[in-house]
Amino acid sequence: MTGQDYRAALDAAIKEYEALGHERRAIDDRLAQLGQTIGTLTRLLGLTPTLPLGLTDACRMILRRGDLMTPVEVRDRLLAIGVDVSKYANDLAAVHTILKRLSVSGELRFIPNASGKHQYAWNRPSTPVPVSRDIVSVMHDATHEREAMHATTIPDDESHAGKKRPASKKRRR
Repeated sequence: MTGQDYRAALDAAIKEYEALGHERRAIDDRLAQLGQTIGTLTRLLGLTPTLPLGLTDACRMILRRGDLMTPVEVRDRLLAIGVDVSKYANDLAAVHTILKRLSVSGELRFIPNASGKHQYAWNRPSTPVPVSRDIVSVMHDATHEREAMHATTIPDDESHAGKKRPASKKRRR
């Protein structure tokens, strides 16, 4: 293979990688929407889910939609989709605890608010962006950097232009 073949393969891989990242985000959004729809319809029909959803997973599902939400809004949404929070002595405290844990683990972003109504948002995984050709060419063409790395003398200030002294000696001021 030639350099052009490798470049074409790299370009194709980058393009596909970015497209799959966009698809993944769209699928995650749709799964979160469907999960809430299923929970709401299950509750409206008076059905009990065959596999009860834990509080942590329910909070994840609610916040994956991408909305900024306060803990009170998360608790209200949990109730709306039929999550049973009656087993907790203080349902809001349980929600706060879970949101803080998810924030510490990096799944959520904590967004402080001056009014005291702090919010949380789903921390979508960042899509790594490969280095572009322009950046690579600048990296390869960093002749000044290479020269600086191998310099053995320190140029003096303008009054002594042209005179150089060894790099090991420190400047006195």
